Amino acid sequence: MPEWLLVWLDQNDIFTSSTLFHYWEGLVTTVQLVFLSLVIGFCIALPLAVLRTNPRWWISGPVWLFTYLFRGTPLLIQLYIIYYGVAQIPGIQQTFWWLIFREPFYPALLAFTLNTAAYTTEIFRGALAATPKGEIEAAKAYGMSWFLRLRRIVIPSAARRAVQAYSNEVIFMLHASAIASVVTIVDLTGAARNIYSRFYAPFDAFLFVALLYMLLTFALVFAFRKLENHLLRHQRPAAS
Repeated sequence: MPEWLLVWLDQNDIFTSSTLFHYWEGLVTTVQLVFLSLVIGFCIALPLAVLRTNPRWWISGPVWLFTYLFRGTPLLIQLYIIYYGVAQIPGIQQTFWWLIFREPFYPALLAFTLNTAAYTTEIFRGALAATPKGEIEAAKAYGMSWFLRLRRIVIPSAARRAVQAYSNEVIFMLHASAIASVVTIVDLTGAARNIYSRFYAPFDAFLFVALLYMLLTFALVFAFRKLENHLLRHQRPAAS
């Protein structure tokens, strides 16, 4: 770090090198929490979306119930139930699971993962259901099996339709991660609260963290714009 910047930070009352490092730790925690919940939630949602499109009610019904419960209740309530409820399970404190769930990061990760999995399942279900019948009939005419049609035709086609809605879900999860601070996780919002309580400067602390959230959001919008252009490049008119 340049010497002039260190001098300015040391002379500043709020944004010193120690407080900026505290923000950096909160940023790392936020990125870890959001990234892991999105990756795990994506892996859960894709097979659930396929099951959700099954016409048999005893296959699609449990998936519908899962998505209905987690989409119909606030994420904050889900976080409270998991964070405080796991400790109430009889005998769990004598098992190895307690070594994991006694830390607030993992209950928050579980709550965020299940929540985003429910929303992502419905996003993918809609994209899968909108697959043109002609594409499926053409794949059948080529003799493709159900799994081969799913892998080569249905899922790639659905991904192009789902990318816009899924980008909104990713940005929502980034913003929703701010509630992790209510269970003592020092994420970006938790870092801002700590700095506010130390210096009694709410506007400085929270405006700075709002700027960081905006920068992360713009980075995600840019990344998904590039991804969308890549997936839909076949729709661009050919160069003359």
